[in-house]
This record gives sequence, structure tokens and C-alpha cells, in this order.
Amino acid sequence: MTTATKTSGKARNRRMARMPADSGGDNEQAGTKKTAAGIAKTGTKTSATTKKSSKTELVLGMLRRAEGATLDQMVEATGWLPHTTRAALTGLKKKGHMVTSEKLDGVRTYRVAAFSNA
Repeated sequence: MTTATKTSGKARNRRMARMPADSGGDNEQAGTKKTAAGIAKTGTKTSATTKKSSKTELVLGMLRRAEGATLDQMVEATGWLPHTTRAALTGLKKKGHMVTSEKLDGVRTYRVAAFSNA
């Protein structure tokens, strides 16, 4: 016994999960674009000085303090796991920051010595 599947004569258009920003729309006005969030943007640029701070910048700020920062302090501030925090320290080293560490009274403290643009 064979079963027949029901198919419609007309195939439906597939929708992409994320539509391209420059796709033409009926309600789109000249000079404005719709973002993924649905907020209309004008053609003007925003200033680059309003950059959102990241967790990496938070860690870097902690390392620049005179007392430096311990791994536990950085984990608590960022919400990362310890291995992720150590990976962020490695990333800072790769970006040219001189991250130093020293162990005092059984607690390792990390600091940024200087920034070299090598």
C-alpha cells in the first residue's frame, strides 16, 4: 500500500532568517534604512566616541589599577569562568599589552605594565 503526500500546486517562497539590510520594501522611505530591530535610521552617522564598553575593557581597567587584580576579582566582575578570564588575559597579551603576574601570599595578582604597539 502506498501513501500519497499532499502537495500544493504553488510552492511557497522561503523566508530567510535574517533579511539583508538593503532589501527593498514597500514602506521604506528614501534616505532611511530599517535595521534588524525594526528601528528606522537616518543617513547620518553616529559619533564613534559613544562606544559601548566591553568586559575586556573592564578587565583591562582592573589590571591598570595600582594593586592590579586577582583572577577571582576578574571572574566576579565579568561573570566569566576562570578559564575564559585567563583566555582574555592571553588575548590582551596578543594585542600588545604587557600583562605581568606575581604571586604574593599564595594569591596571584595580574597587572598591565605598559602598552607597546609592536
